[in-house]
Amino acid sequence: MLSLVSRDWWVYAIRGIAAIVFGILALVWPGPTLAVLVLLFGAYAFVDGVTLLVALARGDVLARRHKWATALMGALGIIASIVALVWPGMTALTLLYLVAIWAISTGFLQIVAAIEFRREIDGEGWMVLGGILSIVFGGLLVAFPGSGLVTLVWMVGFWAELFGFSSLAMAHRLRGIDRDLNKKARLQNAGGVA
Repeated sequence: MLSLVSRDWWVYAIRGIAAIVFGILALVWPGPTLAVLVLLFGAYAFVDGVTLLVALARGDVLARRHKWATALMGALGIIASIVALVWPGMTALTLLYLVAIWAISTGFLQIVAAIEFRREIDGEGWMVLGGILSIVFGGLLVAFPGSGLVTLVWMVGFWAELFGFSSLAMAHRLRGIDRDLNKKARLQNAGGVA
């Protein structure tokens, strides 16, 4: 089972890279117009949602084992991206709540998945950390909605960086497990002792 789970490392890598790129863009342009922020968020949420649904469609173990959570997180990402891209002129407050609901929902689902993974892999704490960061980020947006768009951009940028790096750490851990298991299997196939 661990061999199958570790093959899904690429899902976390893509999600992490997309979050980091999104975060860098948000931090480099702290004063973009609402339309630019909406487009950045929409593009990130779309990549994140599609990545999860592709993993589910491919039958990757992490996605298959947690079909409902993967499908819901993927669908939420795509729905959030469609809303953001179809109505780019929405107010800052509407965007703020859209981002907050998405962050809290995906954070909660990621924590649930991490709790279920704890028996399968070490290092699931990175998933928990990413989920907690998402929930805290969403909660801060709800608690302080009047802080303004530039503050929202900075919060989004910092959250995306933290979430992205925690996802990359999880991908690195899973890839290491996958590499070790493949090496062990090659040794066993060659008649060596693992």
